Amino acid sequence: MRYSRFQNTVTRLACATALTSAVIAMPAVGWGQEIGQIEAPEVNAAKAELGKRLFFDKRLSGDAAISCASCHQPENGFTDGLPLAKAYPGSDGFRNTPTLINTALRKNWFHDGRIGTNLNDVTRESLTEDYSMNMDMRLMQERVKQDPVYVEMFEAAGYGEPSNGSIRKAIPEYLNTLISRNSPYDTGTMSDEAMRGQELFTGKAGCISCHNGPLLTDDALHNTGAPENPDIWSDPVRHATYAAFASFMGIENYMNVRRDVGGYIWDHKADGSTKGTFITPTLRELTYTAPYMHNGMFDSLFEVVAFYNEGGGDDPNKDPLLKPLGLSFVEQKELVAFLEALSGDPLTSPDFVWDGEISTNYPAIENWREQTN
Repeated sequence: MRYSRFQNTVTRLACATALTSAVIAMPAVGWGQEIGQIEAPEVNAAKAELGKRLFFDKRLSGDAAISCASCHQPENGFTDGLPLAKAYPGSDGFRNTPTLINTALRKNWFHDGRIGTNLNDVTRESLTEDYSMNMDMRLMQERVKQDPVYVEMFEAAGYGEPSNGSIRKAIPEYLNTLISRNSPYDTGTMSDEAMRGQELFTGKAGCISCHNGPLLTDDALHNTGAPENPDIWSDPVRHATYAAFASFMGIENYMNVRRDVGGYIWDHKADGSTKGTFITPTLRELTYTAPYMHNGMFDSLFEVVAFYNEGGGDDPNKDPLLKPLGLSFVEQKELVAFLEALSGDPLTSPDFVWDGEISTNYPAIENWREQTN
């Protein structure tokens, strides 16, 4: 565990039949909303196939060394399995890599929710930001246009000649295929323990207040008092990456900031009440996407449940919804069983992974001076 406060949680809870802290009656926010089944969006097969190849193509990064799939790995639920993400060479990430499964159905993107328009915008930022893929889109377009496979695929997808705009459409079309499938919850095959956990989730534990709907998220900002990840500040490369980001987003005195301000970056409330707020994550596919929280501070689902059972962490801006829950050790295990039942089949088959070679050797263009661009 990374958070010393909870190092003895399992032992302490195992020795206790129940916590004596007060159990709260959660407010009505989110109550009455069902979890629900996921409805997959319609997909254009040719466009999605093009987007899949682009997603796994390293030439979409500035140095042609990393692809979207370098950080969003299919075997890890389209995360990277690390507490904090890697980044473009010369920088290092300061947040946990979020899953891309079901991301096509979200309303807000990134942990701080700074983009809430569409996946075209998300794709553009992910490709062009210097700490992510550092791509000049004019160069990207020329690289793609020189690949005869892409020329054919763009034409087959109805895009005509390869272009930046089409790339930003094709990748989201591929993301439309990354939808949860066959979880025990969806197929009605949950264990008795998981079903008891669902009753806790919608009742005593009150998780459904923020984790509701088919994706189990309200797509809203909340401060849970999650502990800061000290690696962001102790690692000079990560700190430099965060400082550059904070400077660009207009954070005052950013060199002296020692916390991730979260959603504050786009509202800059004078009272600072939104510092430390982050978008509620989806609870789908959790068995593949550890570690957890926006900064990867918890290794297991039991740690996460224990954290919320104690009422979250300490923060002056903590959401008032968070109070001690009084769940027993057994109840916490049941809640974890339900959370695990929200994960389905891994999306690692050729339907979701480009398994062909992507050659970076371009054939010479004859009479190139006479060719149109």
